[in-house]
Amino acid sequence: MSEAGFVDPVLLKQVKVGRDYVAAKYGFRNHWYPVLLSDELDEASPQTAQLCGERILLNRVDGVAYAIKDQCVHKGVPFSKKLECYSKGTVTCWYHGFTYRFSDGLLVGIVGMPHSNVIGRRHVKSYSVVERKGVIFVFVGDEGVEPPPLEHDVPPGFLDEGVAVRGRRQEVAANWRIGCENGFDSTHIFIHKNSRLIKDGDLALPLGLVPTGKESYRVEEDEGGPKGVYDIFSPETVMPVFEGKIGDETVLMGAVHGKNMLPHTISMWLPCALRVDPWPAPHLTQFEWYVPIDGERHTYFQFIATKATTGAEEQAFEREYRDKWIPSALDGFNKDDVWAREASQAFYADDSGWLREQLFEADANIVKWRRLAAKHHRGLQTPQHIL
Repeated sequence: MSEAGFVDPVLLKQVKVGRDYVAAKYGFRNHWYPVLLSDELDEASPQTAQLCGERILLNRVDGVAYAIKDQCVHKGVPFSKKLECYSKGTVTCWYHGFTYRFSDGLLVGIVGMPHSNVIGRRHVKSYSVVERKGVIFVFVGDEGVEPPPLEHDVPPGFLDEGVAVRGRRQEVAANWRIGCENGFDSTHIFIHKNSRLIKDGDLALPLGLVPTGKESYRVEEDEGGPKGVYDIFSPETVMPVFEGKIGDETVLMGAVHGKNMLPHTISMWLPCALRVDPWPAPHLTQFEWYVPIDGERHTYFQFIATKATTGAEEQAFEREYRDKWIPSALDGFNKDDVWAREASQAFYADDSGWLREQLFEADANIVKWRRLAAKHHRGLQTPQHIL
């Protein structure tokens, strides 16, 4: 393993586009990531998570979510191997009784040796935690780095007032970058040609898209805000292809007659989030995160959002999300994406795939995303951060 993010340094020298992006097999540091949904973390019921290779233990104490490294500083064993919590807001290592506070990671006692000189002087690593929109976000960062506002690492609109958000998460057996590029790949709509969402969402879904110029994309990289790339869909920027041909022979037809057209924009944001607006219906926006678990897996967060200013509107959206959009969009449409990512993993597993792939014109948005991520990330995850 190399210092440059688990990637062979010889291979990195051959990379032409986004070298740091290729090196970020385990993700970027000094960014906020969603880890759990709020309703997955009950009071005094610790839960484990793995984020960018780091094993984390979360707990809710008096309603507030906290996170510490799932590893005792004494002998390095994980607390979660046998969770023992004897006092409020603490976890005790099952091996030698070292007891730490969840709020700041401080060693507050050692069961069986209450007067040790190390008590109050040692810490297990603690993580900054923010809870918004029913999601628990954790900051994976370097010691002494002040976390930026959460808004800098979240796509526009997700945190807005008057917006209701519902979502879920699942583990996908593919690297996080494969997830990002699958979501942002505008021509991968070909795999969705038989999706049930075409009927349920009354979609006019083409088989492919032909970008018509540089104005098809917009890069957002202003200081003091999120960094992302927009893929813009309009009659001036993209030509949808509904008639699929091989040579002169028509072999397939896209869904031409639906009343709902493509999203206006699809955008990809640091560190690993997608925004599709509107989708899967004109009054909705879909957000996705592809959060690194380790080098071979990511947590796939799927969220659908809508404007809701009253309790009644939010309840109606809750029913709509549960009864319609989970089965038709999150399952019926995105299941194809999960399958495609896992099918791609073997090609990129040893990182040589980034050199062996052969891109074409419609991949320009992905190249722009790689360049933006390589330019604006705040740090690379390395083996030293995971130990």
